[in-house]
Amino acid sequence: TQVLRKSLQRGAVLSTGSFLIFEAHKLISGLAEVHASFKVEEVIEQADYLYGSGETEKLYRLLVQHKNSDDAELLWRLARSSRDLAQLSGTSAEEKRQLTYDSLEYAKKALEKNESNFAAHKWYGICLSDVGDYEGIKTKIGNAIVIKDHFQRAIELNPKDATTIHLIGIWCYSFAEMPWYQRKIASTLFATPPTSTFQEVCFSYVYAADPNFYSKNLLYLGKTYLKLNNKKMALLWLSKAKEYPAQTEEDKQV
Repeated sequence: TQVLRKSLQRGAVLSTGSFLIFEAHKLISGLAEVHASFKVEEVIEQADYLYGSGETEKLYRLLVQHKNSDDAELLWRLARSSRDLAQLSGTSAEEKRQLTYDSLEYAKKALEKNESNFAAHKWYGICLSDVGDYEGIKTKIGNAIVIKDHFQRAIELNPKDATTIHLIGIWCYSFAEMPWYQRKIASTLFATPPTSTFQEVCFSYVYAADPNFYSKNLLYLGKTYLKLNNKKMALLWLSKAKEYPAQTEEDKQV
């Protein structure tokens, strides 16, 4: 009886100890999750600050440390920063190619983690278009419908994002001015090849965005009005593009 009583007491102690260990583990796990969540938010805040400051290389070095993250917000930002680094004049041709393909992989992973993230769709479309520059005109045209689908999905998820609306406008502009030989390639790839008009560019897409948000948006509005032979409106928008404060290399090119 005494042996049984001692065994039961020891079992109770062990059970209590196991319970306490289990509860401690849950508490530590919960704190770790909160800490991890806080860390992600902290990295995103720092990344957005660096992006706004034009610190392209520092931003990339920060985000590439998190390339194995499961967070879509981190991954699409990494895709964007990889692309931005590839665009710098000091980046070698070999590095640019690698960064271009890397950016597509990061954007793809962001989509896999969260299909409802509008920015992941936007940057996947952008990065897929960039990769087409290395794989030839046939591949680039072949990807065109996929690219537009992702831009449209991004607009569905965030109708107020001016950048995505601008990108749809650029897509339409490209097909509106497509030369005959590219149209011939398109007709071999699609039963009904993708087409567009300059009216569609101007009124349905580009002009629907905040027209002053981006120097290139102003430039393409001017170019579109030139294609429509409306020189008065073309002069208006090209003048705005010329007077736009040049903060980036792209602004200077515009």
